[in-house]
Amino acid sequence: MTDLAFSATAGPAAAGRGAGAALRRAVPALAAYAAIRLLGLVVLAVWSAAAGKDWQTLLSARWDSLWYTRVAEQGYGYAVLLPGGEVHSNLAFFPLLPWLERGLSALLPLSAAGAGLLVSAAASVAAAWALYATGERLNGPRAGVTLAALWAAVPIGIVQSMAYSEALFTALAAWALYAVLTGRWLWAGVLTSLAGLTRPVGAAVVAAVWAAAALHLWRERSREGRVAWRQHGRLLAGAVLAPLGWCGFFLWVAAREGSLTGYLDIQAGWNNGFDGGLAFAAFTWRLLTGPALPAGLALVAGVAAVLWLYVLGVRQGRPVPLLVYGGLVLALALTAKGYFGSKPRLMLPAYPLLLPPAAALARWRPRYAAAVLGVLAAGSAVYGAIWLNGSGPP
Repeated sequence: MTDLAFSATAGPAAAGRGAGAALRRAVPALAAYAAIRLLGLVVLAVWSAAAGKDWQTLLSARWDSLWYTRVAEQGYGYAVLLPGGEVHSNLAFFPLLPWLERGLSALLPLSAAGAGLLVSAAASVAAAWALYATGERLNGPRAGVTLAALWAAVPIGIVQSMAYSEALFTALAAWALYAVLTGRWLWAGVLTSLAGLTRPVGAAVVAAVWAAAALHLWRERSREGRVAWRQHGRLLAGAVLAPLGWCGFFLWVAAREGSLTGYLDIQAGWNNGFDGGLAFAAFTWRLLTGPALPAGLALVAGVAAVLWLYVLGVRQGRPVPLLVYGGLVLALALTAKGYFGSKPRLMLPAYPLLLPPAAALARWRPRYAAAVLGVLAAGSAVYGAIWLNGSGPP
């Protein structure tokens, strides 16, 4: 199977031909992805008009989008003191998306918010391409198309079209892990470093790259148990590059706040952080024992479903970097102690969870698989419209 070719050893002409061929193979996946997301946007626009709201504002100028825009326009240093004494600082938001918003708004006749929508649109397509390439490599072209379509049709898929950082992060993470799968360690390191500048969960990509590198070195050891380090210069360079973005921002915030735990303190001000899932378990128990029992049962079923998908991937022997990454994204989302309504959004980058159903659907007759994807796409479109016109993402 031909890999996406921007290999370090290929010449520019060969790399260009390889990338062009890879893009041509991905066209069906990108078309399916674009159609599903376009359906979501059309339903959102119609629903918002009926509710007397502006759908573009919902996508680009509410919730976290406003915080990213403020960073792009004014830089870091803004904070809000809430009546309860909590401090919401914009240092909680990683810088790559605001940097891109600022750069694009300076080059193009766009506001920072409009630039954020453009970044998400381009990044979501790039992510769909990476998902296709991953599915193609592991289970064939039909699985690649199905994987991209499934990611577009998840219930929370509308976030991919918002001026949020999930689409950008998923694109960088997915290409970084694809680079690992194809042995392009320098690309993996660079892309992982950029992912680490995008969201806190960039640490999961670093862990996946390191796990893959360690496994590769273990397999390449000599009969005497030694590793020929000189033969693995690119791997080691990629492993060194991988954490620079995440660590760099974390340490910059630490220096700015005068505390090594500065970023964690900022998150605590948002009533966020990690407690091993205790707060989430208590929240679920309150739903199950109160008047919101149906919501509690739906929540338990949803968590059980994503855990089952992860276990299924492990049982199917999915590649180690995908399992490490998907498992950590899932674990970090479920063990965060605040913003329970955000958990589906936090799990959006965990695309490896979709590999088992994508492979299964790819074995179905095309019309049956298309029917399933159509139902999922319609449900995602309606859910996204209701969600953004209601409580929306915190």
